[in-house]
Formats: sequence, structure tokens, C-alpha cells
Amino acid sequence: MPMPMRQWVGRLGMLLGLLGGMLSANPSRAEEPLSTEAIVERCKPSVVVISSAGRDARQTGIGTGFVIDSKQGLIATNFHVIGEGRAFAVETADGKRHPIEAIHATDRKGDLAIIRISTRTLPELKLGKSTRLNDGQPIVALGNPQGLKFSVVEGVVSGRREIEGRTMIQLAMPVEPGNSGGPIVNRQGEVVGVVTLKSAITANLGFAMPSDALAALVAKPNPVTWDQWLALGAIDSTVWQPELGARWRQRVGRIWVEGAGTGFGGRAMCLRKSAPPKLPIELSVRVKLDDESGAAGLLFHADADLNHYGFYPTGGKLRLTRFDGPDVYAWNILADVPSPHYRVGEWNTLKVRLTREGMQCYVNDQLVITSRDTARTSGRIGLVKFRETAAEFRDFKVVSVTDGDATANAEQQDRVRKNLDRIPLSPPPMSDQLKPLVRDVPISTELLRERARQLEQQVAQLRALANRLHEERVIAELDQALSGDDAKVDLLAATLILSRLDQEEIDAAEYRSEVERLAAAVRRKLPKDASEATIRDTLRTVLFEEQGFHGSRDSFYSRANSSMASLLDDREGLPLTLAVLTMDLGQRLGLKFEGIGLPGYFVVRWVPKAGKAEYLDVYERGKSLTEAEIRDLIEANTGTEFDDEYLKPMAKKAIIVRMLRNLVRSSQEAKDADSALRYLEAIVRLEPDAHRERFLRSGMRLEKGRRAEAVADLEYLLEHASDEINVPRVLQLKEAIESGR
Repeated sequence: MPMPMRQWVGRLGMLLGLLGGMLSANPSRAEEPLSTEAIVERCKPSVVVISSAGRDARQTGIGTGFVIDSKQGLIATNFHVIGEGRAFAVETADGKRHPIEAIHATDRKGDLAIIRISTRTLPELKLGKSTRLNDGQPIVALGNPQGLKFSVVEGVVSGRREIEGRTMIQLAMPVEPGNSGGPIVNRQGEVVGVVTLKSAITANLGFAMPSDALAALVAKPNPVTWDQWLALGAIDSTVWQPELGARWRQRVGRIWVEGAGTGFGGRAMCLRKSAPPKLPIELSVRVKLDDESGAAGLLFHADADLNHYGFYPTGGKLRLTRFDGPDVYAWNILADVPSPHYRVGEWNTLKVRLTREGMQCYVNDQLVITSRDTARTSGRIGLVKFRETAAEFRDFKVVSVTDGDATANAEQQDRVRKNLDRIPLSPPPMSDQLKPLVRDVPISTELLRERARQLEQQVAQLRALANRLHEERVIAELDQALSGDDAKVDLLAATLILSRLDQEEIDAAEYRSEVERLAAAVRRKLPKDASEATIRDTLRTVLFEEQGFHGSRDSFYSRANSSMASLLDDREGLPLTLAVLTMDLGQRLGLKFEGIGLPGYFVVRWVPKAGKAEYLDVYERGKSLTEAEIRDLIEANTGTEFDDEYLKPMAKKAIIVRMLRNLVRSSQEAKDADSALRYLEAIVRLEPDAHRERFLRSGMRLEKGRRAEAVADLEYLLEHASDEINVPRVLQLKEAIESGR
């Protein structure tokens, strides 16, 4: 990369800003652009911090807002910044908090909200016309990124995009949590957008709702008083009694909870006010966790000191715990078991059957835990959650049961299963064939859906196995292609094999023919006695001017940029892939090129038979570079001092490993764990002593359930310890995996 992304975006902004100014019609002194300093001075008094807090008074979120009507005390922000029915505070630059009177208007789809505060003296910002925005027009955003109050960032408008049915302004600027709800201001100091989203692709891209959408909301308010707002979704205090903090909300048939409780481990509970029936009873609830590392489920046999039992999913397992006190030292885990019947990331039905002799715990109607613990046999029932878990509950029920109920239910399920086995799937069954299932519809539909989930799981497992076999084959071919004498390795062939890791359908022969066609295009332009310099210049002209090969600008971290096949298809790539293509073409044309792997960049060195070597920047259309310019490039990109080692040619295997490391980083940016593991597998196969990648692979293998392979990686690291490995940490992880923790 020729310059850091932030620096590049800044220069792009300057160029596009100049272009936008050149295209502006009828300039006048009234439209004289303001400096960034002048914009900040004008706008900062109108920008506010919006912070939300949990019931334990700890701040849980921060966003931005800005005054749009001083006389009415109106402040614009995002709907997601204030949430629905959440308490929040409005604070100005002087640190003063302002009482909230109402939520003046909301637009959930557009993610916009307008707050009304009691203060009527704050300066307002003028709303501009977002329809007048030009691509490339310079803008300024004010907000509170990462909780840093009142920060300013410059950027440009880079287009408009349809996202989830909303037309949004695309921004070429870094957007961080806390910027949400902040104003996007043009050089006349007018608000032209409201920051809404951060791009999931790159740190230097964001999105804003147009100011015209905000103006439309101002014209059609739907006010809710502050007291009414706080009561939205409030838990029914005649039925439920929250304890130990967290935030419990309720809608018809559903209860939500978020935020950490004040109890140890973030424990919080919501107790049913009415006393449960006498034993035996069954209580059940459907629950869905936002994060499987959290925990939330059923609570029962609670006493006045909030000691109780809990049955809940956590970490993909089902746990039964007796809580005999306020902290972990008084908590007794009675059972902690995995179950194939628990559906990760989905709705799960938890049920507990309580008798004088103990309890039976079910997930999705499958018995998972039986306990004879009778330390408590009475008390209140309800819901419990831990840590920062956000969870949703549905269909909380408690019923009296008899000893025969469980038997009857088992017999009913057995009958339904037999009837299901008689129903044909293809062709679709006739109505008469469905009659035996109609009287047992709830169980029938649940069993059918469970079978569908099992089949879907098998399909996913089979596809994963097929992908794994493909990956193993490609990695083995890549290893074979790079073995032996480096001078004899066909680097182009190796890069095409690497492309097949992601693009199984690639025909390497076709792409090799395309490269030979490019070489032939150069040869046709050469005189019979062409010098090496002439060949080099002609190659540069054909490749970068006539054929249009170029460095990727807008999507630098896309995985396609590290694929030779994609480079030949799209004419766009990273310095590394462009360098490999240039080196291969040079070899076909009788030139000697070497790949030079600089920190954060890659260039090609041309070594003529006579004369001084020359460096080519293939990312910049083959521009010639002096060694001094390379030194400056390294210092500008990395801040590190130059070292002669940087100019040593890279071995071909090292070039492929560097490509793979680029792919690992791209997949991590995209949060694609499967692809990241695939590239790590290849790196470790090619370089067994790539300790960092082996350690990462161990963790990812563990996440995929490949425990034995994860342990094998850790054992290798312990046997081949180096300075980059924290041996005690590796040993601790190995022991934890082997003990099942």
C-alpha cells in the first residue's frame, strides 16, 4: 500500500473537493466555504452528548445529537442512540445536563429521533438540502467517537446507497461508535446528514441519513412525553418483580432483559409475584440469547434472601445451579452438560419438573438433567440472567402435574412419531393423510421442525466435509508446487493453485493462456533488436496502459485482490499480485525481475544483464523508484527505519505465505472464520514454524470442535518454543482443553 488508508482518503478528499468546487454553479461570496476551524467554532455549541445508563447507574452507551430548533428545544439524533423506552441523558459541551421533556418525533425505519429538552437557549444548526450534495463534496462530522467527547473528522461524500430500503449518503471518513446521531456539515455550516452506520468493510467508510429525511420528520412529529417514554415496555409490576438490577421490559407474551445485574457475575432476576402451585409442578419458558457465552433461563425455589435454583443455557451447555448466597463461593453447580437438542442461536424451550424428590430439566422436550437435590423444595419462581447477556423470553408457564402426565406425554410423542413416519414427503400428502396428525398439531409441527433442523445440520456438515476435502487437496498441491529448488518453482502456477482455495471452478490452463497472450501482446510491439530497457518499457505500457491493470483503491482489503485469477479477470489487485504477474511476464520476455517484500508494501526489482538495478512500483502503474524513494516509502507507511534486509529478494514460498497472510487479515476484517482457518491451515503446512499462525489455528480448530488437532498445535508450540510464544499461556490453554474447561 503506497500510503496509509487515512492519508490516502484525506488526499482523495482534497482532490474530489477541488473537483466538486470546479463543478459548482454560480459561486458567490455568500457561499464562501468555511474552514474546518470556523465550522467547529460555529457548530460545537449545538452538539450534545447523549448517554444511556443501566439501572445500576453505569453508563452503557454514548452517542451524539445536535440542536435543530432553539425555540422549541429540539435535538436530532439516531433512534438507535436513544433506544425504545430507555432512559438517557443530554449533555452539552460545558458539561451541563438538560432535562428532557419529550420524545418529539421518531422514525424507526429511518433511524431518526428528535428529543425536546427544557432549555431554549442553545444555538441551532441550519438544515441544508441533502439533494444538493455532490459526490466528492467535502464535509465535516462532529460527534463522540469511542466515547471521546466532541471530536471532529473531515471527509467527502462518496455516493448514495440503498441499505435496507433506505437511501443513505455514503461517507469517505472514519465512523466509530459514538459518532451515531452526529451532524454531517457542509462547508457553509449547514447540516446535510445524520451519521447512522459504520461500514462493516472498511474503517474509513460510513453512512448518514439525508437531512431532507430529518426535515420531513420535523414537519410531522409524533410526540411522546418523557414519562410515557420511560413507561414504554415497562414490566407489569402486578405480575413481575425485578431484583438485582438489569433492565427488564415487556410486550404482549414477551419479556426482554439487557445490561448486567448488580448481583455477583451480573446476576439479576425477575420473580413471579403470585405463589406457584403445590408440587409437583412444571414451569417452562422459551428463551433466546444474544450471545451464547452469556446465560439466562428459569429460576425456582427462591427465598426471601434471593437464594434459589437456576436452570439455564450457557456456553452451549445446559446448567443446573443451586445459589446459596450472593457470590460464587456459595454457588453449587449441580450439573453442566452438553446436549445435541440445544439449538445454538435459536429459540429453545426450557422446562423443569419439580417434585418432593428432586427435579428433572428438559430442553426442547428432551430430558437432559435429573437431580435428587432437595435442599430447597419451595419458594418463588421466575427468570434469571447473568453477565451482560441480552435475552428474550416467551411463553412463561407454570402448571400442576400428576405422576401420569409425563407418561402420557411420552406416549403422545411416540404416537405422533409413528404417524409422521407414514406420511410421504414426495409427492406432497393429501389432506386425508394428514388427519391423524391434526389432533396433535403442536407436537406434530415441533417434531417436523426438529427433523428439518437435523437434516439441515446434516446438509451443512456434508457441505463442510466436501469443502474440507477440497481444501486439503489444494493445500497439498500448493505444498508440492513450492517444494524443491526455489529457482525452479513456477510462481504463477502456485498463485493459481492458491486461487483455487477459494474458487474451486478455476481452470488454471485458461489463466496461463491469458498470461501468455499478454506476453505476446508485448512481443508484437518490440523491434527485432529491442534492448532490455525497451522490453521493460513496452511491458509497462501494455500491462498498465493498454490492458488496464491497476492497484485496487476502493476495496484494498478485498480478498479478490490477493487472487491471481481475480487479478486477470478484473485487472485489479494488490502490489503483491501485480508484482507476481509482472515477474512472470518478465521471465517470458527474457527479463530478470525479483520480488522485494518491503514492510507494508511490495515492489519489483529489475536486474538488467548490464547496468544498475531499478525498482518498479507496480501499484503505481510500474513507476520507477530509486532506493532513496523506497526508504521514504517505508518510513511514511510504517514509521520504521530503513534496513538493508528489506531489499533482499523474497523466496517464492515466502511470497505465497505473504499472500496467505494478507488473506487471513482480509477474512478477519470480514469476520469470516471459515476462510481464516483455511488460510491458516495453508500457512502452517508451508511453514510449520509459523508459530503465530499455528497458535491462531489452534484456537480456531477448537471453535470448530476439532479438539485433538487444537491440542496437537499447542503441543507443537511447547516442543518448539520460541521467543514469540508465551509458554505458560500455551500450557494453560492445553490443560484447559484437555480437562474440558
